Amino acid sequence: MNIFLASILTVALGFSPLQLDPPTWNIDKSHTNVGFTVKHFQVTPVQGEFKDYDVDLKFSPDDLENSSLSVVIDVNSIDTDNERRDGHLKSEDFFNVAEFDNITFESQSIEAVGENQFVAKGQLTMRDVTRDFELPFSLLGLVQSPMDENVTVAAFQSEFQIDRMDYEVGRGDFIADIVVAHEVDVELLVEVNAEL
Repeated sequence: MNIFLASILTVALGFSPLQLDPPTWNIDKSHTNVGFTVKHFQVTPVQGEFKDYDVDLKFSPDDLENSSLSVVIDVNSIDTDNERRDGHLKSEDFFNVAEFDNITFESQSIEAVGENQFVAKGQLTMRDVTRDFELPFSLLGLVQSPMDENVTVAAFQSEFQIDRMDYEVGRGDFIADIVVAHEVDVELLVEVNAEL
């Protein structure tokens, strides 16, 4: 059996309706990025990322009812390539990591909204504010790992915008958007793998 055919069969069988539960996927942090962009002085895009996070993903497009997504982001791992700015973002003016050190998302349902397009509906918590949130994501593809024929690799992408003031990220002089914009663009590029 050639590698291409084996890959197709592995993926097809892995997402077979006969499977009792959606597979649990392991995140590959070396090929994952939790990034964001926010404007400074309303004109300059400043990019950053969170380098430490945990993802619990149980997912099959054939069994969305039993699929789920849980994300925990360590706010202390924020990195905007500027140590002074990172320290300020961790302070009471913004995230206040001394009291609220994690950003979390817990899905309550996952729905298909198009071909390889999905939305996870759940709750997003930042600081001490929890709000209903819809996290859109795309399944970019599935392949058999060339390093291990028993492992299937999947890639996902998510892009969305958050108003930081919905989560009270900004106090005092930083409530206004003249220095730091209210709208934060978030992009998640995630690679996961599982033995199917």
